[in-house]
Amino acid sequence: MSQTDAAKVDGASTLELGRRVLRIEAQAIEALIDRLDEAFVSAVEMILAVRGRVVVSGIGKSGHIARKIAATLASTGTPAYFVHAAEANHGDLGMIAGDDVLIALSNSGEAEELLTIVPLIKRRGGKLIAITGNASSSLAREADVHLDGRVAEEACPLNLAPTASTTAALALGDALAVALLDARGFSAEDFAHSHPGGALGRRLLTHVSDVMRPLERVPCVAEGAIMKDALLSMTRGGMGMTAIVGDGNRVAGIFTDGDLRRAIERGCNFTADPVRDFMTRNPRTVRPEALAVEAVERMDSHRISQLLVVDGNCALVGALNTHDLMQARVI
Repeated sequence: MSQTDAAKVDGASTLELGRRVLRIEAQAIEALIDRLDEAFVSAVEMILAVRGRVVVSGIGKSGHIARKIAATLASTGTPAYFVHAAEANHGDLGMIAGDDVLIALSNSGEAEELLTIVPLIKRRGGKLIAITGNASSSLAREADVHLDGRVAEEACPLNLAPTASTTAALALGDALAVALLDARGFSAEDFAHSHPGGALGRRLLTHVSDVMRPLERVPCVAEGAIMKDALLSMTRGGMGMTAIVGDGNRVAGIFTDGDLRRAIERGCNFTADPVRDFMTRNPRTVRPEALAVEAVERMDSHRISQLLVVDGNCALVGALNTHDLMQARVI
């Protein structure tokens, strides 16, 4: 086929074909719902009881799906790793111990590479969970638990390329991972510890104390200060505000750019009027031990761009604004 021929695309038929693929794959997953039975529960119980790890294996397209299932299990509290079935036949079988559970994926259930290693694993005492599209297959018969992943047809117009079958197997793997996550009581914080380098980890592991500006860098003036001093403090601080503190460094209020505009409208005397007459009393605050994402939510809900950080006695210990949170990549 020439490049010219390849460029000729019938938009309407292409869209219809794309929709057909999605429809077939959606129907394949829908069909799994009604077929899910006690075998699924047995698989979850088997994995929970294992003293070793979960090994996921497959060949070809099933191998790619197996790798993703292993990654999902590992990131949601179930120690798991992927072993390529062909490599297992050439030395990597030593990675699988008798205390492990093997999840083997093969749509036909007749993948020679898997069938070669299964007896060896079972001889060591390992358990086998098979995900296949054929309950009568050799792999399904060898399995301690068989999960039925058969599909009515592949989404490929030739009914050849693994499409709906791999989607079904992936969905079953996700269902296992989520059921195990729930059974283990795996929390959002646990998940974050498995993803410390990503955006999720930053959101769930970063505390206000990690991103706030410490007290010595927070613009603040005493409650009795005049407007001129508050304005100078706000200008030097570069946060668009200055904190107003009383005895014991307890927060009495905050003076922001918005308060400044309102003070000008009221005709304040910058060299005589005290800032307490124009500050915002009872400002929104946050504790240093709070998650940074909580600070983001509080700022969003109240439509403010700064937060004072206080301790248990409402004494000022720091401050942060949206720029600080953006710099820490929390937002």
